[in-house]
Amino acid sequence: MAHAGGGTPATGTEVRQADWYGEDISGQEHTGVAFVGVDLSETTDDGAVFTDCTFRDCRFNLSRHSDAAFLNCTFTGCSFFSATFTACKLVGSRFERCTFDLLTVTGGDWSYVALRGADLSKATVTGARMREADLTGVRAAGATLRHLDLLGAEWEDADLSGADLRGTDLTGVDPRRVELAGAQVDGAQAVVLVTALGLNVRPDAPE
Repeated sequence: MAHAGGGTPATGTEVRQADWYGEDISGQEHTGVAFVGVDLSETTDDGAVFTDCTFRDCRFNLSRHSDAAFLNCTFTGCSFFSATFTACKLVGSRFERCTFDLLTVTGGDWSYVALRGADLSKATVTGARMREADLTGVRAAGATLRHLDLLGAEWEDADLSGADLRGTDLTGVDPRRVELAGAQVDGAQAVVLVTALGLNVRPDAPE
């Protein structure tokens, strides 16, 4: 099936096994479309909008997305190897059984995103808004997760060991329920985590 171009919305359709490898999908609009087995590897995307779409077994490898929107979309069994998302909106989207090796996310709004159990250990996510994201059971050992707005995010049973968390809002992280061994944090974050353990941080006692 030919895909819509030139900003013409495609709605309520299915795109199956299409080869979009290396295409420029900038400015496209799709609503309620099911993408199945579509190869989006090395696509270029500036400002495309996908709303209430589903992506099943699709490849986003080495794709580049800027100022794009994937709103309330569901990704199942998709590959994001070395994909880049810059200033994109993925509000309310869900990821299930996806791979994120060398994924790079810079800025943008990923609030209410569901990434339960996702392996983000080789991902780099910086400067993004991820309020109330579901990060339950996320495996992010060694990941770079810096300067993120994670107000209200769910972190239970996440593995952040060895991750670079500097500048990220950790107010919702319970150190007793999240693995943090070897994680890099700044001074302000250290106070937040110690306080979460029930300790009182005070000035040095006088000698």
